[in-house]
Amino acid sequence: MEAFLFLLHMTDRYESRGVSFSKADVHKAIKNLDKGLIPGAFCKVIEDSITGSEDHCIIMHADGAGTKSSLAYLYWKTTGDLSVWDGIAQDSIVMNLDDLVCAGARSNFLLSSTIGRNKHLIPGEVISRLISGSEKFINTLRSLGVEVINTGGETADLGDLVRTVVVDNTMVVREERRNIIDNHRISPGDVIVGLSSSGQTSYEEEYNGGMGSNGLTSARHDILSDQYRQITESFDPNTPLDFIYSGSKALEDPVPEIEGVNFGKLILSPTRTYAPVLLKIFEEIPEGIHGCIHCTGGGQTKIMHFLPRHRVIKDQLFEVPPLFKHIKTESNTDWREMYSVFNMGHRMEFYVQEEIAPSIMNIARTFDLDAKVIGRVEDSEKPELLVTDPEGQVHKY
Repeated sequence: MEAFLFLLHMTDRYESRGVSFSKADVHKAIKNLDKGLIPGAFCKVIEDSITGSEDHCIIMHADGAGTKSSLAYLYWKTTGDLSVWDGIAQDSIVMNLDDLVCAGARSNFLLSSTIGRNKHLIPGEVISRLISGSEKFINTLRSLGVEVINTGGETADLGDLVRTVVVDNTMVVREERRNIIDNHRISPGDVIVGLSSSGQTSYEEEYNGGMGSNGLTSARHDILSDQYRQITESFDPNTPLDFIYSGSKALEDPVPEIEGVNFGKLILSPTRTYAPVLLKIFEEIPEGIHGCIHCTGGGQTKIMHFLPRHRVIKDQLFEVPPLFKHIKTESNTDWREMYSVFNMGHRMEFYVQEEIAPSIMNIARTFDLDAKVIGRVEDSEKPELLVTDPEGQVHKY
């Protein structure tokens, strides 16, 4: 009974902040919509209506940095450091790019940005930094063999609707149908190869805490202290005060485990792109990839949206990175909830035949990206997910 009440309390805690990690109402609203040409793909795939080619398809995706921009605003207002907006520009691009690449898209990604701001609070210098940050990141991607083409976008002044700033992007790509990854091919006997979300790859300029762009509402309020409640535009005033900045840390407090990194920058680590790694994997391993999942909203439970049956067992996960350990300590969130909210150490996973796993891990390591087999797939009449936490307890979803 106590465990039930504790879990109920944690659910109330998150929903009181106006967020839902399961998005049950959204999934209910779209359940009867057409699933596209390949329902098992990570993104919706439609016919190539541009040329009419039966060998090609179109994939479009829209996403953004989410409430991470509110934390960037808080950091910028507190420190005056404009560089945090470069990271938000990257976040918004990666949340589209990596979803598309996860579906099997490979080249000529067309990008359009949408920025909605409260002009009273977000001056031109911030907008300029978001735009230049996007161009900087696009150039970095090109140097890594990922061709993203900026087609422009829209910046709107929405002070009546937006508290600070919303940074979104839409991306579209035309791809060969044969390249699309159909997650419905995931089979018993497959192993799961995870690509680490933390650390520093060869193409990153600094240590990455691993947060990505999901779970930021919880992360910033659970870690940061109530001194930031005075910056009222950084949170929803309808949220109960007990759930606003309820942690113990300041933005500029040093992270004990990571030299030269403060808590603000740790949480704001730009969302890592796996695109260069995935494109290399697709090039060298043209067959045998049964599934590819981007563990974003829903954390380690994301796979459940793409699993018509089978049992997925994740019992060899990465060691929990420092950022997620601090979130757990500050919030007293139980492990089950942590794994359904955050990626907890890896944000991209492949479902492959066992003999292919070493090749994927070797390719990842050429980018200084840690990779390992984190689990496997077993036969089951209904979809199941079992996650083993660091204390050895198994959580069933």
